[in-house]
Amino acid sequence: MKYVNLPDNRVRPLPFYLAMEEYMARCSNEPELFFMWQVEPTVIFGRNQLIENEVNLDYCHRNGIHYYRRKSGGGCVFADMNNIMFSYVTHSDDVTTTFSRYTHAVVDTLRRLGLNASDTGRNDVLIDDRKVSGNAFYHIPGRSIVHGTMLYDSDMTHIVHAITPSREKLQSKGVASVASRITTIRSHIDISLADFKTHVKKTLCEGEINLTADDVVQIERIAEPYFSPKFILGNNPRCNITRKGRIDGVGELIAELELRANLITHANIAGDFFLTGDLDSELIRRLTGVPFTAADVAAALDGVDLGKVIVNLTTEQFINLLFNP
Repeated sequence: MKYVNLPDNRVRPLPFYLAMEEYMARCSNEPELFFMWQVEPTVIFGRNQLIENEVNLDYCHRNGIHYYRRKSGGGCVFADMNNIMFSYVTHSDDVTTTFSRYTHAVVDTLRRLGLNASDTGRNDVLIDDRKVSGNAFYHIPGRSIVHGTMLYDSDMTHIVHAITPSREKLQSKGVASVASRITTIRSHIDISLADFKTHVKKTLCEGEINLTADDVVQIERIAEPYFSPKFILGNNPRCNITRKGRIDGVGELIAELELRANLITHANIAGDFFLTGDLDSELIRRLTGVPFTAADVAAALDGVDLGKVIVNLTTEQFINLLFNP
């Protein structure tokens, strides 16, 4: 794969790098692209997550920590200048193949340093059974993007306090706190951050692409919507019924419904799942106006492969979440 270089080393706000992924995915014909980036302290959360459930906004405001929503699914992460962010762009449309190829390559890169790395888990890379890298996925027509963290060395205080994962998520990992399930590169091997980045680049990439100042201007235009309060905060769902659960292989799913005379008049689906279809047209719109019964919801979803909308989700699992909480 080719490595993508910016024309300068300036540290930019996180949305710039997300927009850079989009720009490369839409404008480059290279089959595989990769680049690394770092940001000032920032929390980034998934497209379908509820910010009030995932981010400690008071703590972020007090400590000058930025927070942004991304377009991919998955969970909430903290990044700072000691946390290297990886971006991978490929022609593959298949989420399983894309994740597998990418995480295997990252694991091999770590193993070449003598680290006991593995990629067991839905989207994590581990060292000695503790998370060192979490990754998220989304795609545009003909292209897929994987981006994620690589914890070289980070401020555990900020990680613990800026992110507020649900108890169900922590229990699903078999741990009682954020700090107990993560690790860093520096805690396992004596290597500088610069040397680690050099190793990653040499191991994963052959050849480079150098962007220009004109490319940067176009990327900045793509980044503008990421700064919108409406996009960051998301929709404030109207609901009088909330169903919440964690489904193996899918992730955390939160269904918030507004009912009137037992009809679903509004629905919102949130969580840290990975989205590969149109959530609005293929799920939410089908629920609108449907009586809130298992049989009626099943009939409304008849013929829909929910696994092509939310990765690995079945209609049976979704109905069980709604009616067997």
